[in-house]
Amino acid sequence: MEITNNCIVLKFGGASVSSPEAFSSIADIILHRKKMYKKVIVVVSAMGDTTDELISLAHKVNPNPPRRELDMLLSVGERISIALLAMALAAKGTEALSFTGSQSGIITTNDHANAKIVNVKPHRLLPHLENEKIVIVAGFQGMSLEGEITTLGRGGSDTTAVALAIALKAEKVEFFKDVFGIYEQDPKKNVQARLFETLSYQEAYDIMNKGAQVLHNRCVRLAEKNSLPLRVLSFERYLDEKLGTTIQDTMNSGHNTTYED
Repeated sequence: MEITNNCIVLKFGGASVSSPEAFSSIADIILHRKKMYKKVIVVVSAMGDTTDELISLAHKVNPNPPRRELDMLLSVGERISIALLAMALAAKGTEALSFTGSQSGIITTNDHANAKIVNVKPHRLLPHLENEKIVIVAGFQGMSLEGEITTLGRGGSDTTAVALAIALKAEKVEFFKDVFGIYEQDPKKNVQARLFETLSYQEAYDIMNKGAQVLHNRCVRLAEKNSLPLRVLSFERYLDEKLGTTIQDTMNSGHNTTYED
């Protein structure tokens, strides 16, 4: 079953799903994109501070929790988000199906709490995408070659979105944030900071490496390896085409389908 290029991956972080009411707003963004793309895949993080709260809960039970069991616990956060988002879309009359990282075929190393993606086999997603259903995937998690639930560490949901886009030959990944794009400085500290319209992968990587929290540098490197365009947008002003930052290198094109080293 061949996936065409009329496909996009949308990524929503914890800030954009910080409350139950936020899921309805995100559903509106997804439905808007569905008018433009036949196949829409959505990757969602855990709500707000859920991951930190789960880590705190684990340490109240055991100051040094087994890493395997911690991964099992932390994977719950994204499962809550994907189910709620599917419910929000259903409330608007659109069927969507949610999948965990393991159900989506995200294969990782066995390094609990900091696994790397080695392959993506999205066989369960393909029939639903071909039927033009919206597919929602839990970020930050996967399954090791040994069949264990794993988490990807910091920036894991961003990396999930890029890896899925590579596997599904999506046109791009759109990241919806609480800022208008990537700035030369933190716009919350300097209101005069310049918003970049376009960046190369290396330029974006350098900005992230200096401490910017907009994207994780790990996902930028993975996109670069596969010449996958990325776009950072505001989830409040997503209709404004003049806002946002596109990350790509114009001299490169196509997908090499390689994952993390």
